[in-house]
This record gives sequence, structure tokens and C-alpha cells, in this order.
Amino acid sequence: MNAVLRILRYLKSAPGKGLMFSKHGHLNIDGYSDADWAGNVTDRKSTSGYFTFVRGNLVTWRSKKQNVVALSSAEAEFRGMTKGICELLWLRKLLTELGYKPTSTMNLFCDNKAAIAIAQNPVQHDRTKHVEVDRHFIKQKLEAKVFQFPFVKSEDQLADILTKTIFSKAFHNSLDQLGIGDIYAPT
Repeated sequence: MNAVLRILRYLKSAPGKGLMFSKHGHLNIDGYSDADWAGNVTDRKSTSGYFTFVRGNLVTWRSKKQNVVALSSAEAEFRGMTKGICELLWLRKLLTELGYKPTSTMNLFCDNKAAIAIAQNPVQHDRTKHVEVDRHFIKQKLEAKVFQFPFVKSEDQLADILTKTIFSKAFHNSLDQLGIGDIYAPT
């Protein structure tokens, strides 16, 4: 209930906040994925989150506690990447059904080099047996060149605001990058 009241206080204090959409000359679909490893102090489950963009505009986002305890930060990030990929594939299918077939490779930005390496390495390791299904799913999409995983520095990771506590300045910078503006703010 405290979290609900905090959200309501925030919404009341920011009545002009909303998503601002801009026209861009491309149909790129991109995403940012992040996870906090063992962030829940009660059960040590991780929280993963993602943002997705179509034509540079934020269209979907999600933050959710993972179902199982991750054994490493790479595993937590990898599981978060899988959820982000599923969302990007859904968006691509939706746009195709609406007659706007994206032609470029989708990017899922991740700030964990180990998770990217697991996704790109076709060799099965003992360390990744427990995420084998996710790994094969991602491997299949990488081989088909549906996705690529560009590394993004942690300070440029937009999905951090879904999974971690961040400083106020970083939070407001992230809101600007996500296209969240205030119609009452002076221009």
C-alpha cells in the first residue's frame, strides 16, 4: 500500500507528464534490457526489466521479479534478455501484421558482457545448463540475424530505472531519453 500511495503522490505532483512521440525516418525496433542480481533481500530473486522503442519512441516497458533465483549476475541478465527478445519479436510481428514490416536487425542493448557472450557462444558450458532452453532460443534468433546485442555502458543503460535505485539526476536524464516530458514545463 505504501508503494501505491507513493505512486499516486508522484502522479498528482506531475499532471502534465506523458510520453512524447517524435517522427523519425526509420522503422527500427530497439530495446534495453537490464536485471539486478539477487536484489530482493527476502528471497534473493532478481528483477529484470526492459524498454522497447519503435521509430525511436518508447512503446512498451516492463519490470518483473524473476521466477527463479539466478546463480550469477550473467544468468539474471540473460533471463532478462530473453524476456526483452520476446517483447521485440512480438512488436515485430504486430508491425508486420499492420503492414509495416521492419527490415533492419533489431538491437537489444545490454550492459553485461558475460550475458552477451553466453548468448553469442554456441558452445554449451556447465555454467549455462540451467538456462539451456533460453540459450537455444536466443542462439536461433542470432543465427537468423533477427537480433544483435550491442553492449551499452551501465551509465547509458535506460532500463536501470526499472531494476535499481538510481540518483535523482540519472532518473530525470533517463526520463528525457525515454521521451517522457511535461507539457506544463517551460520550453
